[in-house]
Amino acid sequence: VQLQASGGGLVQPGGSLRLSCAASGTIFSTKTMTWYRQVPGKERDVVAAITSGGNTMYADSVKGRVTISRDNAKNTLYLQMNSLKPEDTAVYYCSILVGGYRYWGQGTLVTVSS
Repeated sequence: VQLQASGGGLVQPGGSLRLSCAASGTIFSTKTMTWYRQVPGKERDVVAAITSGGNTMYADSVKGRVTISRDNAKNTLYLQMNSLKPEDTAVYYCSILVGGYRYWGQGTLVTVSS
């Protein structure tokens, strides 16, 4: 399984970004997909997750500002982030758990700053 994240960048507070994660292979549609983020020196934390059936969950810190979605036909995961805050600055990773092993994308940096 290979995951390729993209869409990060520099955005002002209050702005928006959409992250994408393209997945290889044929199992994408059958698995829960998760976005994590990590700030240097801190643990990698769950931001949002979406099951194969489309059920979603969000970290309290992003609820109401972030939407996770997936396009199974394109093997692509998305994270729409609105009303961004400086504390959202982090490297964002997409991830999938397959056969007890967690695969990670390479990460995409989101910087929220004026």
